[in-house]
Amino acid sequence: MQDKKKRSLHFPGGTSVLASLISIGVGLVVGLILLFILNSKAAGGAFISLISAGFRSSDKFAKVLYQAAPLIMTGLSVGFAFKTGLFNIGATGQYTVGAAFALIGAIQLQLPWYVCLFFAMIGGALWGVFPGLFKALFNVNEVITSIMFNWIAMFAVNLTINNLPMMLAKYWGGAQMDRTANLAQANPNALIPRLGLDKLMNSNYMNISIFIAIIFALIAWVILSKTTFGYELKACGFNRNASIYAGINAKRNIVLSMVIAGAFAGVGGGLYFLAGTGQYTLLKQLLAAGFNGIPVALLATSNPIATIFSALFVSYIQVGGDAMQPDFVKEIIDIIVSVIIYLAAFALLTRELLSRGKLRRESEAEAVAPTAAVEEKEEVEK
Repeated sequence: MQDKKKRSLHFPGGTSVLASLISIGVGLVVGLILLFILNSKAAGGAFISLISAGFRSSDKFAKVLYQAAPLIMTGLSVGFAFKTGLFNIGATGQYTVGAAFALIGAIQLQLPWYVCLFFAMIGGALWGVFPGLFKALFNVNEVITSIMFNWIAMFAVNLTINNLPMMLAKYWGGAQMDRTANLAQANPNALIPRLGLDKLMNSNYMNISIFIAIIFALIAWVILSKTTFGYELKACGFNRNASIYAGINAKRNIVLSMVIAGAFAGVGGGLYFLAGTGQYTLLKQLLAAGFNGIPVALLATSNPIATIFSALFVSYIQVGGDAMQPDFVKEIIDIIVSVIIYLAAFALLTRELLSRGKLRRESEAEAVAPTAAVEEKEEVEK
């Protein structure tokens, strides 16, 4: 019985799950306090909407799944790089290039959705090569190059779309220079299949993208946990010099890690824009989806399987935030959602604190155990 209890305390990932749950709870409490400060009369109802809107109807739940799919992919992108000792803050640029490759394949080349999704993967992987090469060959911090390439990606994609006539939104009349073409009219075969899920859940948001994202999460888990290649990647992350001494090609693994991370983010861009419910807008600003992958990865402590659940949580909170209108304006909702998400991102710190407390208790128990054994032996002899 005692052995079983001891095994449960050492359950792999148990501390990480507890740390994430505590962080989520703290974030929700902070959000509730902020709501009362801003509007005490409407705070209670708004908070209930925040935590329940995602389950109120099948349409809302479909939107949660729809938004979660690209979040899973950007979370995987950031988390995969974390596992290998790299900070991929360039997921938004890789997401943007992946989206552009997917839309060019769909609208300009009139390709089917699965080929367009493959194009998105190639685009993201291509954009992940550059930070990886700079890190591996010149030891340039990947954060710096990733941030620079985010902006290069955005301007390059806008420039490319503006010079491809079929990519402009001719189906939007006067909004020709504002968006890319309406995908449903430009190429219906490029839309991600819904397989009747939209009718089942009574929502145009629903398609198979969430299942595709889950498959990629499983692939990432297998790579990191069950392959020699994944072991080498993590070894480089733990100690690059030691891995080189052990005969691992650290430079190659750094580049490959960023390429795979970029591919995940690129697929996220493809999943979002090939859904047909939104069009790429030509604006001089970075897409938020890539940055949202950072708290998703932190909340999941970079575990690919946990990334599925953390992305669902973030998406659920975002849908709940929309339901808080009109009592709270959109900017206040964004603040609440950001507080919850970024407090949850401290799950890594919380996990460390819990681990230290656990080790301290175990060391105290081990110190007491010999004394208790001696006393028990004396009692038996008497």
